[in-house]
Amino acid sequence: MSQEKVAEALGLTFQQVQKYERGTNRVGSSRLFDLTRILGVPISYFFEEMEAGVADKSPSRLMGIPISKMQSPFAEPDPLAKRETLELMRAYYRIADPGVRGAGV
Repeated sequence: MSQEKVAEALGLTFQQVQKYERGTNRVGSSRLFDLTRILGVPISYFFEEMEAGVADKSPSRLMGIPISKMQSPFAEPDPLAKRETLELMRAYYRIADPGVRGAGV
């Protein structure tokens, strides 16, 4: 999706979106939530490949709160929310020919 389309959906200019992308401007939680809706991804999509050095600076880690205290005992990992699953689905739907798309079924 182009920066122009994302910007339009957010009600911003594409230059503002570029600033988010480059890290010049911080992305607030509500804006991040809007981006998940526009891009059709779960919020975890933006954190899957976070570098350890960045993750180590999170407030919970700095306060020494163990991850086990932060996770819900009822939460199960959703394989459909993984980045690779989303990328696979997007690639599948980019196949224009329905016959080719359904050939392996």
